[in-house]
Amino acid sequence: MGFAESDLTHDRFLDGKLRVWQPKAGYRAGVDPVLLAATVPANAGDSVLELGCGVGVASLCLSARVSGLDMTGVEVQPDYAELAQRNANENGHDMAVYCADLRKLPESVLQRNFDHVIANPPYYLRDRGTAATDAGRETALGEETPLADWIDAATRRLKPKGHLTVVQDAERLPALLTALDDRLGNIRVLPLAPRVGRPAHLVILQARKGGRAAFRLLAPVVMHEGAAHDGDRESYTAEIRAVLRIGAALAFEAR
Repeated sequence: MGFAESDLTHDRFLDGKLRVWQPKAGYRAGVDPVLLAATVPANAGDSVLELGCGVGVASLCLSARVSGLDMTGVEVQPDYAELAQRNANENGHDMAVYCADLRKLPESVLQRNFDHVIANPPYYLRDRGTAATDAGRETALGEETPLADWIDAATRRLKPKGHLTVVQDAERLPALLTALDDRLGNIRVLPLAPRVGRPAHLVILQARKGGRAAFRLLAPVVMHEGAAHDGDRESYTAEIRAVLRIGAALAFEAR
C-alpha cells in the first residue's frame, strides 16, 4: 500500500545533492549509510548490490560519488523498497530495487554476481529489543536474519576478487568476524570513534572474495572535534564533514 505523502519527509543528503523520501515514524537513515557508501572502492562501470537497502541512501550516496554504476537493491519491507525505487528514480540514478528476503533472493539477482556487495545489517539482537515502537524501525534495527546469513548471501553474490563492505555496531564485531569464512580474505576493520579517546561505536568491515592478505585493524576515524559535545553547533571533523557534505571518499588504503 505504501506510505501516505503526509507520513513522509523529503530530506537533504550530501548538501542537497540528494533529496530522499523517508517515513516520519520508523527507520530513518542517518550518517551510517553515508559513511558506508564513502568506503566502497567502486569504479565507473562496476556492479553493486545492497542487501537491506532501506530507502536507498547508501546506494544513492555511492552512485552520487561514482558515476556509471550498475546498482541493485534488495529490501524486505515493501513500503521501504517502494521508497527506495522512488528515491532512485527522482534523483536520476539507475537502480533496480527488489522487495525480497535476502535468504530468498529473486532469480534475477541470483543469476548475477557483483563487483561489490554492501550492507548495513540490523545492529541489535532481537532478544534484546530496540525499544522501537514502530514496526518498520524494529525490523530495520532488530536482527531477525542472523549475521551469518547476511554474510553468506553477500559472499555468494560477489564476483571473484569482489569487495564486501559492511557497517555494524562495534559491539557486534565479534559476531561479524565469526560470520566470515575462508571464501573472504583481505579483511580490514575501520573503527569509528565519536571523539578522541572514546571507544569506537561503529565499525566498517571490508573483505575481498578470494583475498589472501592478512587481517588489518586500522587506526580509528574520529567523528567529532573536541573532548565533549559543545552546544548545538556542528562539530564533525573535516574528514567526516567532507564525507557528509560533498560525498568524499573515506579510503581504507590511505590509513
